[in-house]
Amino acid sequence: MIAQLEGMTLNVSEGQIIVDAGGVGFLVYVPLRDIHRVGERVRLYTHFHVRENELALYGFLEQESKVLFEYLLGVSGVGPKAALSILGTFSPDTLQRAIFNRQPEVLARAPGVGRKTGEAIVLHLKDKIAKLQGPAVTTISEDDADLIAALTALGFSLVEAQRALQQLPRDIELVFEEKLRRVLALLS
Repeated sequence: MIAQLEGMTLNVSEGQIIVDAGGVGFLVYVPLRDIHRVGERVRLYTHFHVRENELALYGFLEQESKVLFEYLLGVSGVGPKAALSILGTFSPDTLQRAIFNRQPEVLARAPGVGRKTGEAIVLHLKDKIAKLQGPAVTTISEDDADLIAALTALGFSLVEAQRALQQLPRDIELVFEEKLRRVLALLS
């Protein structure tokens, strides 16, 4: 079992990197958010996945992402590619909030994940996420969810929308239109 891997990136392609660790090049599938440039040093928490006809290594920059990946694999109908797609689309915090708040439509925004799969993920993982986070999970307000939906409808990625939303001041109350105006100013 390979639990962690550290080394230099030798090659980078979509969804995978080759890591030189002690003179051995390991092919590691990683979420798109975790891809590094060639020549950078990287430390990955890994999951060694065994199937009938394939051995594959999946790597993550954070232990939390690895745990979420393994939780996702436990959901019927979610394989490694779908789990990797979800973790490449959402930050661990956003993924946990979507599950905790029972928002399968948010999960369905990840490539290769439909509404039914999103519902299955929420159904099977809501209790695990609640135990994992406890009361620390914050809820997404209806305005924030509507704002993210509006931004993604305008062509912004979910990650861009979430990052811009996080930059809004939380100490003052803003109406939806003002939030949208400020977020669009941040994104331009």
